[in-house]
Amino acid sequence: MRVEPTAIADVLVIEPEVFRDERGFFYESYNEAAFGRATGLAVQFVQDNHSYSLRNVLRGLHYQVSQPQGKLIQVIAGEVFDVAVDLRRSSATCGKWVGSKLSAADRRAVWMPPGFAHGFVVLSADAEVVYKVTAYWAPQHERKIIWNDPDLDIRWPLQGAPILSPADRSAGSFRDAELFT
Repeated sequence: MRVEPTAIADVLVIEPEVFRDERGFFYESYNEAAFGRATGLAVQFVQDNHSYSLRNVLRGLHYQVSQPQGKLIQVIAGEVFDVAVDLRRSSATCGKWVGSKLSAADRRAVWMPPGFAHGFVVLSADAEVVYKVTAYWAPQHERKIIWNDPDLDIRWPLQGAPILSPADRSAGSFRDAELFT
């Protein structure tokens, strides 16, 4: 397992060791001990999520207050552009974002600690995204920031207009967002 830092120090790109032969491939998509050795983090995941989306579906930007979630995000089919937005008021990178292309072909994952908003847009015909989280989903604590917030200025690699859920279409601004300490 190889760990690559991003422009936001606490967001990490994880590249697993993939064993290939004439039959196909094998890799550990998650190993608690190896993750801890490679990142220096002791993380406990409590829930796995799995989404399927079509091209140009944009999910996000989502986060939870009171029960913030750390996320380990992987793509098992297709390709997405995955975004983490730092919402930690005390961070030098508060209000900054980092994006990574993730695909089933490259098998890379992104670790995003608690205190970030998360979103992704599907670049392929369709995609399946799986992610482990460190806190249970709590709809009463869920918050959303609009995907095209001018203060964040996220450069989404869109292929036309994004397809959004009604809730994502009506999300609030970064300026009005509840931030973490």
